[in-house]
Formats: sequence, C-alpha cells, structure tokens
Amino acid sequence: MCLPEIKDTKQKSNQKYKCETGGLRKVPRLTFPASVSLPLALAMHPQLVPWLIAAALSLTLTRMCSSSTLNPISDADKIVTLPGQPEVSFGQYAGYVTVDEKQQRALFYYFAEAEADPASKPLVLWLNGGPGCSSIGVGAFCEHGPFKPSGNVLLKNDYSWNKEANMLYLESPAGVGFSYSANTSYYNSVGDQMTASDNVAFLHNWFKKFPEYKERDLFITGESYAGHYVPQLAKLIVQSKLFNLKGIAIGNPLLEYSTDFNSRAEFFWSHGLISDATYESFNTLCNESQIIRQLASGTLTPVCSRVSSEATREISKYIDTYDVTLDVCLSTVSSQSAVLNKPQESENIDVCVEDETVKYLNRKEVQEALHARLVGVSTWTVCSEVVKYGFQNYEVPTITILGKLVKSGIPILVYSGDQDAAIPLLGTRTLVNNLAKELGLNTTVPYRVWFEQKQVAGWTQVYGDILSYATVRGSSHEVPFSQPERSLVLFSSFLGGRPLPEGP
Repeated sequence: MCLPEIKDTKQKSNQKYKCETGGLRKVPRLTFPASVSLPLALAMHPQLVPWLIAAALSLTLTRMCSSSTLNPISDADKIVTLPGQPEVSFGQYAGYVTVDEKQQRALFYYFAEAEADPASKPLVLWLNGGPGCSSIGVGAFCEHGPFKPSGNVLLKNDYSWNKEANMLYLESPAGVGFSYSANTSYYNSVGDQMTASDNVAFLHNWFKKFPEYKERDLFITGESYAGHYVPQLAKLIVQSKLFNLKGIAIGNPLLEYSTDFNSRAEFFWSHGLISDATYESFNTLCNESQIIRQLASGTLTPVCSRVSSEATREISKYIDTYDVTLDVCLSTVSSQSAVLNKPQESENIDVCVEDETVKYLNRKEVQEALHARLVGVSTWTVCSEVVKYGFQNYEVPTITILGKLVKSGIPILVYSGDQDAAIPLLGTRTLVNNLAKELGLNTTVPYRVWFEQKQVAGWTQVYGDILSYATVRGSSHEVPFSQPERSLVLFSSFLGGRPLPEGP
C-alpha cells in the first residue's frame, strides 16, 4: 500500500497516514472451521482485532491509490504545465464555473495556490476593472501573478502575490476574456447588479470544486472599476453570510463619479500637464465629469468640446495619463483604465508587455493547457469587445457601500498609485477621509510615510483600525505593474492586519 505523493492542499489537508513503501506488515494466516463465525473467531483470538483493522484500512487506502485523483471535481481543472513556464512547486488550476444553467452563462478563472504552505494561507479573489477587462490578462499575467509572458516563454515573477496567498483570478462579467454567455443578448445590458450576483454564484459553485477553501479566510481585491465590483460583491456576501470574508482592498478605485473624475483637472495642473488657463476652464466652464457624461450620451456641447480639446493638446498624445511619469511605450495594462475614458479615446493605447500577453493567451496550446475556449468570439482580448456596460452604472456611488461594510466589521484598504491621472489620489483620499468623518472614526495612524526596504514607498493613514488609505510612490493606475516590490509589501501587510512599515 502506498499513497501518492501529496503536494497540494486539497490532498494534504485530509491525509493522516504516511506512505509506507513496504506496506503494512502481513497478517498471520489462521484458519477456522466453516462452522466458526467471525465474531466467535475474534473471541477465540482477540489478537486478530488490530490486524483486521489494519487490513480494512489497507483496503480503503489501496482503493484511494487506485484512483488517479483524490478530488476528481477540482482535478479536472488542474493545469499540468503552461507552455514555456519555469518549473514551480505550487498547484495551478483553470476552467469554467457555471453561474446560470438556464442561460448557459459561465465564468472563467485561473487559480494559483500559494508558493509555500498553501493550507495556512488565505484565499484572495482578484477582480480587474474596465468595466469589462480581464483579471487574468491584466492582474495575473501583467501585474501580480506568478508569471509574465516574454516571447514564447513565461518568466517567473519574483513579486507574485501567491507568495502570500492562494490567488484566484476571475474574468467577469460574462463576455470578458474566456467567460461567456450562450445567450448573447445578455451582453447588451450588463450592469453592476448582475455582475455582483454572478460573482456570488461563481464563488458558491467554485467552493463546490474546492470545498477545502470554503472556510478559509477570504479577501476580495481589485482595481479601477473594481471600485464597483469589489464593494458590491462584499455587500452581498455580508448580507448572505455565505463565506468567511475578512477584508477588501481596492486600488485606484472608482468610488464616486464626480469627485473621482473632477479631481483629474487639479492633478493635471499640479503636475504641469495643463496651463493655468485650462485649469481655470475646467473649474468655471466645463468639468471632466460633464465631458465624459456628454460624450457617452453623444451630446458634447461646444463649450465642453473646446475645454477638452485644449487640455488634450496641452497634455499631448505622448503622455500616458495612467502614469504621467513613464514613457508612452507602456503595457496595455492601462487599457482597463482606457475603458473608463472610452468616450474620449480616439486611438488605441500603445502596446508593449501586454502585447505579449495577448499573443500568449491566443495560442491554441495555451488555451488547451488552461482548459479554455473561445465562445462567440474569434480571439481573446484584454478588454471585452462584446460587453456593453450601461453607463448609468458609472454614476452609482460605492463609497457609501464601504461605509456599510465598515459598520459590519469588514476591514478596508483603499490605495492609490500616485502617478495615476485616470482615478487620481486627490479624489480618492478626499472620499476616504470624508467617509471616516461621517462614520466618526478616529485617526489611529496619523498621515505618515511608509517604507519598502530603505526607500519611502508611499504615505498612509488609518481610521479606527478598520479603514486604511495608502499611496504607493511612483506607481501607476495598476500599482503592481509599475511598483511590484512595494505592492507586495502593501498586500502582505494588509493580509496580516499589520501597519505598513514605519522605517527602513
């Protein structure tokens, strides 16, 4: 008898018996007349009891060994290896979870277990924004997943978040990435409420595949339009009391339409991207939220058109507003932010690193390794070209939901890349500070610097030991993309409930 080598948590968590190459010791052969029953035989030879127990155990474990897997449901999604990946010791899974049987709507996920001791690490769900952009293409392969594509191979990410947690990346809503709806009319009216409902259904059904994670500490994280996805999902979880939610973290999030978008003008001006005159026009003639709203409805007025055109001319097409300090040849990791600005964008974002991801995920052998397929689309794209997300959802404030979550005892971290002009820190910091005042939370960590290694990594403030705000110095709209080391420190501290490092 010999159990298979156990490396992943799904097998490890329930195993109590060590594999013995030599098997169990042999039971002495004893014979009895046919008229002697087993109970009588045991009474005559009580020394046989432990041997019979051992034999029964041997039969049970032998049957377990004869199966190719110990968890056939989740093991069907197990990734043997991704094309071009370096050798790793942690388990990887990918596949589909049906969220609506009748409409045949299924969401695609990629799951990377923690690099070391996954049984002791929490489960973290990551959601990218857009709305309509891929958590796998952006979050997993361009930000904080275990690998980054480079040509025909995958390079190991030394700052992957699965060093600290079991990372679950979800392509949501249906129509994003490899996720799909057989009823394509769904794509014409996608919104926050349906997305949140489907994400709850996803988790409920995903835990059926991975029951050993159902009672695990759960954190929900994301960025950009996930400022809607994450709080709305967390609210449903708190209301239903389904899962063991321990906290949420959102980066450069859209929390309140007017405050977030109108802070762009001050950010542009304070960084020298626009003139005093144009800044004055934003403040007196037509602000950014008005411009975006008018463009979305096709009612752009001459005044707002003039303000927008002048700002665009001054900023120039050679500045990436998702990180105003970097050169323009950035990864299209910024394309998720571009969706927020879609009415204003007239050309595609330049591609560099993310272009490698697009090429990689469109390779047939990669899709086969991921157990993925294209349904209703010919190619995998970073941001969906079929989902039509209702613009009215943008204007639904989610900062109020954060307040309700705080009252429910859910710790919250809001963080900002300080070079992002898409959702600038100015609006986000104001919203969090005002929320703390409304909730009557005292400042428990005054505004101060925090460190990664020997360098200042950003600034932070904590309210009531439950609501935290942090900036990440020198980072873009996608913080882990441009500051991987600092983002890992931020992430680790959040999961551990520790304050950010105070000194070098």
